[in-house]
Amino acid sequence: MNIGRPQERLFRGDGGTYDDSVLLPEPPPWRRPRLDGEAAQRPYLIGEKQVEVVNAALRLRRPLLVTGAPGTGKSSLAHAVAAELGLGPVLVWPINTRATLTDALYRYDAIGRLRAEEHGTNNIGSFMRLGPLGTALATLHEGRPRLLLIDELDKSDLDLPNDLLFVLEEGEFTVPELARLSEEQAEVAVHVQGSQEKVRVRHGTIRCKDFPFVVITSNGEREFPAAFLRRCIRLELPEPDPDQLESIVRAHFAEDLQQLETLWPRVQELIRSFTQRRSLGSLATDQLLHAVHLLQQGVQPEAEHLREAVLRELSHGGGR
Repeated sequence: MNIGRPQERLFRGDGGTYDDSVLLPEPPPWRRPRLDGEAAQRPYLIGEKQVEVVNAALRLRRPLLVTGAPGTGKSSLAHAVAAELGLGPVLVWPINTRATLTDALYRYDAIGRLRAEEHGTNNIGSFMRLGPLGTALATLHEGRPRLLLIDELDKSDLDLPNDLLFVLEEGEFTVPELARLSEEQAEVAVHVQGSQEKVRVRHGTIRCKDFPFVVITSNGEREFPAAFLRRCIRLELPEPDPDQLESIVRAHFAEDLQQLETLWPRVQELIRSFTQRRSLGSLATDQLLHAVHLLQQGVQPEAEHLREAVLRELSHGGGR
């Protein structure tokens, strides 16, 4: 690879036809698909104080409520913990205004089951699948607890945080459709999220063998009830300073670090530009990494039109 040297355009936009001599370059390491069942592994660096708070939540097995400006890596923290501790692929529950606790626990296809009964099939477990929270409670990964990411809880309905309290405290829930079954059907095999695995549910109750580690992110769009906050370990992620940004860049481009050293003055200029623009509005650290990758590929991210495209401030939040 000719690191940093100007490259020919991949897409020309001149009405030309397909040219099989044009090869698409490899994407950044963090944009390459993972194998089935593989946990995300991406360098993730935070300060010592923040590491201590994460460890406190792990030891207490309390939900970790992570807040901070958009783009500070709140949801990425969950993937980093799961990869480092071998907790398997992260179970993700993305929150919006329509999110309900029941959807996170399980989904039941009542219409599908009714149609199947008309054809002589009556296996209710085939029409039920545990959601991310239900799967986190019902399963382990190689004997270790699962990690559940509840992403952007501040976007939820006002009642959802309180609805979560009992399940997170007790580590169990009941599926009414299964609890109503006869004694002959007391044990039912139910699908889980993210795999072909099934778990056996007795008398409709799912009870965790080990509390999952729960990471909850919030962009601070609203306050949570005191009873909910009391049960969480709270972590505020600060924006990384220039020295931390240099460390993050080096960690993400470790494979090409020798070649990148020749571009380091320009990388430092990108970091200065990034921190200046961040002071005017939120920017995600990913945006800096994107700019460095383009520079590595021979593209000029300092050009005004690319700088506006890649390093545009996040005016409406939503960054992670």
